[in-house]
Amino acid sequence: MTRKLILSLVSSVVSLCMQPMLAQSPGGGMRTPSTVPGQTAPGQTPGANGPLSPNSTDPMAKVDDKKFAKDAALGGMAEVELGKLATQKASRDDIKQFGQKIVDDHTKANDQLKELASKENIPIPDALDSKHQARIDKLSKLSGEDFDKAFVKDQLKDHQAEVRDFSAEAQSGTDANVKTFASNVLPTLQQHLEQVKDLNKSEKNK
Repeated sequence: MTRKLILSLVSSVVSLCMQPMLAQSPGGGMRTPSTVPGQTAPGQTPGANGPLSPNSTDPMAKVDDKKFAKDAALGGMAEVELGKLATQKASRDDIKQFGQKIVDDHTKANDQLKELASKENIPIPDALDSKHQARIDKLSKLSGEDFDKAFVKDQLKDHQAEVRDFSAEAQSGTDANVKTFASNVLPTLQQHLEQVKDLNKSEKNK
């Protein structure tokens, strides 16, 4: 009788201990919090172990209008000087003509940017920095076909970057006037890029 009583008491104690554990899961077992890929578990810091990498960027981040204006001023001045070189040193007439178009279009854009910067009190450089001057110095030492090849390669790379930067400003700029400037100049830069792509094809097919 005593043994049966002891077994009964033990069984009751075990049953009482198991009830809270069983209540935590419909299936009768303990469950740990699970997460779906891309979701954050309770208490977990977003990005700590999730899909965000340390190098990820916010696609909605705004561009820096003042930095854009500075870079656009430097790039525009450099383009004018490079265009002048092309009219003097290129061996192909189509490259000479492209060089003159670069001078005309970028001179116009530069004047618009200067006027905008003055109204907006945005500081922009009035002379080239060492990086842009180095491009001009490098090409100024070449002539004829050597110049043609180097100039077209330079313009292709540069206008790809310009189209990308002006597109970003036109879409995500915070200063309405700077944003409008970028939007207005962008079609001209896209036209330049298409022209230099054609020049590059011609250069390769020589």
